[in-house]
This record gives sequence, structure tokens and C-alpha cells, in this order.
Amino acid sequence: MKRFINQSVKDIQISGIRKFAQQIEKYDNVIALTLGQPDFPTPAPIKESAIQAINNNQTVYTPNAGLPTLRNAASNFLKKKYSLTYDPASEVIVTVGASQALDIAFRTILNDDCEVILPAPIYPGYAPIISTCGAKPVFVDTSNNGFKITPELLEEFITEKTRCIVLPYPNNPTGVTLTKDELENLANYLSQKDLFILSDEIYSELTYDSTHISIASFPGMREKTIVINGLSKSHSMTGWRIGFLFAPTYLAQEILKVHQYNVSCATSISQYAAITALTDCIDSPIEMANEYKTRRNYMIDRLEKMGLPCIKPEGAFYLFPSIKEFNIPSMEFALKLVEKHNLAVIPGEAFSEYGDSYIRLSYAYSMHELEKACDRLEDFINSLRD
Repeated sequence: MKRFINQSVKDIQISGIRKFAQQIEKYDNVIALTLGQPDFPTPAPIKESAIQAINNNQTVYTPNAGLPTLRNAASNFLKKKYSLTYDPASEVIVTVGASQALDIAFRTILNDDCEVILPAPIYPGYAPIISTCGAKPVFVDTSNNGFKITPELLEEFITEKTRCIVLPYPNNPTGVTLTKDELENLANYLSQKDLFILSDEIYSELTYDSTHISIASFPGMREKTIVINGLSKSHSMTGWRIGFLFAPTYLAQEILKVHQYNVSCATSISQYAAITALTDCIDSPIEMANEYKTRRNYMIDRLEKMGLPCIKPEGAFYLFPSIKEFNIPSMEFALKLVEKHNLAVIPGEAFSEYGDSYIRLSYAYSMHELEKACDRLEDFINSLRD
């Protein structure tokens, strides 16, 4: 019966992040800087709202696009934070995390043989969805350009088959983001192209040295841009599974059809909690971001002292140091690190072939854990150099 399974599904692989995390489960006393899981608890008022929703029996289906109050809060959030205006009645969809938002967006805009440009190294969650839609992921190596996509890099890869470009900034795994000037340069270029932009802004609230700007805010971009966001990273709500999709009406009404048959609606209890997150707790990410910045600065300092080159992250909570000097594939490097020094990091190959000379470290962990992790990494690096 295996021959009847959809071939595009058979061809995709389990996420390299999850695969490696599973591989290291057999080791004891491991410090793991592997997953993008905030180590802060969900703010108490958000949890109380969920409890109240249960006690009030608010456990039934919501409108497909989400509770009107939540869509209004999400719309107000984007307007207040990023000067973006979306009609909550027709241009906002509440999704089951940002991951489901990506899925329904790609299902709506892609046909067989379309191409989607992905700036690599990149989070591994995009390409499999694109492939199962019958489209082709096209990776653009940004490693020699500060991990940033530019019109000059895009020019070589945009063809008549290009349907969409993904802009994942702040970025996982590198932590880089685009400045206002860089975004404006991209917008001026892309506004003249007949293609969609999928702007994944899930880390928008976790920026450290500047305020996040969305490409949808530039002239000519709103009508062709799908903005993805959510509460997993900003409010430490990974398990609550609440994301948001923002798009112009003509596009959102088509995406909503796919969403309707995909999941019906996001969990009602989580939606009521999300209302509190975007109203009473709208500024909760500030405290978390300040702590992440402290950790980032510590980690960058330690990596510099180890002699591991690493671009300073401007957002998210990852570092992507280079291991080129050791001439070891990232998977081999990561396996030796966990076997010999009980430290787990994600091999860069999980983020496409263009990440294989790097490793990803998450600093969404306590300072105590980060200090021990850096000691172990330093010992391993010194052993390789002896």
C-alpha cells in the first residue's frame, strides 16, 4: 500500500532540528541549546483568561477567521507597533500558530511548477510545504552577504515561474534582520515585480537595537504581501498555537477558504487568552526582549573569546557561528560535541546546504545554563585546535 502515498510527502524529510533533538535523547546530562522555546512562563493574566474561558464554557467553535474581538486586537496591535492597517473583518485570520498560516498561504498562491525564493540559510519549515504544493523551493545563498537578501541577489533567481519570495526577518537561524534602508531598497525593487511576498515576522517583538519594520508598510507592497505573525515567541505561548495572517481583502478571502477546510478555527480557549495577550499584556515582550539582549551580549562575548566568527544577532534568540576553520561537516561537529562534552546544538545543515559551515545556538535559556554551555563549547573548540 505504500505505493499509494503521495510522492511529494514521501520526498520530504523530518525537520533537521527535530531529528537532531531526537538523536541526542540517549545521552545523559546534556545541556541542549537546540529548540526555539522561550524559557519564560506565559504571563499570568493570559493564563487566567484561558481558565476563565473554560469556566464560562467558551469552548465551542468560533468564526472561521477567529473571534471578532481577537481580530480587532490583532489589527490594533499591528497598527500600534508597526503602523500597518488591516481590516479586522476581512483582512485578518487567526491561525493555529504561524506554521498553519504559512501552510494556508502557500496552498492558496502556489500551483504546480511555481517557484518560491528562500534566502538561505533558512528555517526548514518552508520548503516542505512548498514542495507538497507541487512548487519548487529555490534557495539563494546569503552567507556572503551578512545573511541578508538584496535586489542584486534576487535578480539572478527571479524567473517567469517565481510566484513568491519569503522574507523571514528577524531570521531563524541567524538572528539578523533588515534595516529600514535595506527594506526600502527591496520594496522599490519588488514593487515592480508580479509576485507575492510572504513576510514571516514571528520574531518581530524580539528585536534589540532597532524597532521592527514590515515590508508591507512601504508603497506598493501591501497589496502583494502576506504578513505572518503570532504569539509563540513574543508572549512565550508556543503550546497555545495562536498565529495571525494579514493580507489584503482579495487575497485573505481566498486564504480563508483553505483555512476553513484545514482546521475550521483556532482553539477557542487559546483565542480568549490571546485577546489578553494583545491588550492587557501587549508590552509583556519588552521585559523578555531585554533579558534576551543581555544573554545575546554574553554569548557574543564568549564566542569572540573562543575565536568563533558570528554575526551579532539583531533579533530572535539564536546565534549562528561559523565552524569553517575546522573543516568538519556540521552534523559531525554537533555529534562529537554532544558525545564528548554533553552539549547539544543544531547542525547548520538543518537550515539548507548553505548552513553546513555553521551551528545554531539558542539563547532562550537561563544564564546559568548558557554559562555552562559556553564552557563546554570552549573546551571542545580547544580540543579541536590542539
